[in-house]
Amino acid sequence: MDQWLVEFLQHYGYIGVFLFFVLGIVGLPLPDEIMMTFLGYLSSIGQLHLIYTFLSALLGSATGITISYILGRKLGYPFLRKYGSKIFITRRRLRISQLLFRKYGSALLSVGYFIPGVRHVTAYLAGIACMSITRFAIFAYTGAIVWCATFIGLGHVLGSNWEMLFDYIHRFGTKALYIIVPLAAISFGYYFWSQNRSVNKKSS
Repeated sequence: MDQWLVEFLQHYGYIGVFLFFVLGIVGLPLPDEIMMTFLGYLSSIGQLHLIYTFLSALLGSATGITISYILGRKLGYPFLRKYGSKIFITRRRLRISQLLFRKYGSALLSVGYFIPGVRHVTAYLAGIACMSITRFAIFAYTGAIVWCATFIGLGHVLGSNWEMLFDYIHRFGTKALYIIVPLAAISFGYYFWSQNRSVNKKSS
């Protein structure tokens, strides 16, 4: 893990987590999945609280994608053409995302989180297409929940072996998600079950 990320977390804590994902979703080239998995690992050794970490990342992601949606709705394509490169949204990324958005529509707001480069553009396209805020929120925020829970949950479960996740992704590509997402759901389910069990034991 890059030392600057460790120092960033130590200095800014949960507020830093929030800001990191705001900027990452808006378009800056930050290692989002690596950061979330590392955060999950830190929660597994007690340096961070799992739920607070999840909520900080979720709120940051939701805020970032909402800012992108508003910019797309208010400023349209001229904004992306003129300033897209400033926030690392290249013409190639924009073209690929446009093709996917036409094919998958609103669902891309959810699935797009798992596609580097695409997740930074989908909300702009939704805003440009004047998608209703309700429809946008349903798909975008649901995707954020699944995305954050997946990588933070796996980091928590894998512990010191958290970096193995990326070797697996590089080896199997997007097919790895069919295993990763259910594992993350199981890990969070186990966490809540174990927490509830310990509370019940104390109260009995």
